[in-house]
Amino acid sequence: MQYKKLQNHQLAMEFDEVSNLSSKKVLILFRNSIPEIPSTTYGTFAIYKYPAKFIPQVIAYVLKNYAKPGMKIFDPFAGYGTTGLVARIYGYDYELWDLNPIIEVIHKTTTLKKSLKTQDLIELLEEIKKSQKEFIPNWSNLNYWFPKEFLLLLSKAWGFAHSLPEDTKYFFLIPLLNTTRYFSWSDETVHKLYKSKYSRKKVENLLEGNWETRFYRMLRDEVFKLFNKICEYEKLDPKSVNFKIKSGVDTLETRLDEAVNILITSPPYLQAQEYIRSTKLELFWLGYTEDYIKNLSKKEIPYRNVNEIEIYSKKYHEFREKIKESHLRTLFERYFKAILGAFSTLGEKVENYMCIFVGPAKIRATPIPIDDIVIEHLQKFGWKHEVTYIDKILSRVMFESNINPATGMKDSRIKTEHLVILKK
Repeated sequence: MQYKKLQNHQLAMEFDEVSNLSSKKVLILFRNSIPEIPSTTYGTFAIYKYPAKFIPQVIAYVLKNYAKPGMKIFDPFAGYGTTGLVARIYGYDYELWDLNPIIEVIHKTTTLKKSLKTQDLIELLEEIKKSQKEFIPNWSNLNYWFPKEFLLLLSKAWGFAHSLPEDTKYFFLIPLLNTTRYFSWSDETVHKLYKSKYSRKKVENLLEGNWETRFYRMLRDEVFKLFNKICEYEKLDPKSVNFKIKSGVDTLETRLDEAVNILITSPPYLQAQEYIRSTKLELFWLGYTEDYIKNLSKKEIPYRNVNEIEIYSKKYHEFREKIKESHLRTLFERYFKAILGAFSTLGEKVENYMCIFVGPAKIRATPIPIDDIVIEHLQKFGWKHEVTYIDKILSRVMFESNINPATGMKDSRIKTEHLVILKK
């Protein structure tokens, strides 16, 4: 395949932080490259605010330009599971792994068929109001995150949802998660689990009004929003394919059982990797225990020991020497030993392409060329660098702030993300 730089002056001007592009670095706006997917939030691609989601057009671009019929697609850091949703549209088998078990709930919800009618949902929404079944999360901090006034209502709603049959309850779990987060002390507008001035005022306002009526109205809206999103996704004509989901899996310590053709993934961000902590409120209501969630958190890259490996990248060692603070250097070392070790091992079972989507995250004010470090290391294992696509980030919902809390300085988040294409 031949590559050429996009001849679009306006687009080039937008990438004001990208300079000296080589012939293997190509500017692109992925969201404008796949006309059959109308937007990044179309269908079930955005029914839940999962941190650092893939936009579907990135996966679609890879499948349309590199995949061939009969290939199997693999995402070892699957997160929301967007890779599987897109693979269905183009008729590819897929396998998804993630440490966070919420991927199973999201996947089962996003791939729902319209097995229920509008009237069925209306009747179930009336039944939930009368439910006497109760479910209380196994969470020692439950009362810290929820006003006592809300807990009986929430426990009955969740007791009802957990009692529903498999083909029905997934119409309610994500809507309940979204509604439950709103009726907590947590600030639902961001991914971190913390109390803010906004969330305190939110709860005060709820308690001053008819909050029970508001809860059921919001739940109803969320249920029908999901139903409409399912209908949208079906318009994309997803195919019946073979798939495998592994949740709670430690990607750093797990090997592929069988060969795959294309690995496409976005590994955890360099300094924003607390995905379990971000979703633990939801995990408790889904029924996971405190011990299980704590054990998952210990497996996230910042909090664990990783296997020692030789890193075959001059840029890795060059940038490592620039980091003077010991805790940041440790974070840097663990991150690259973790992801490069995983890619080196998993790559042994990848037959055609590895497609790795990363951003040039910063440590303090220094951008780290993660894409170049990945390329240099994996070339040692026989992978050939075909091209790096550079995409502009147009919106961000993860951990956004005008001031960086670590430095007290004006925040400067990454403005581009890079899709590295490596061929065996």
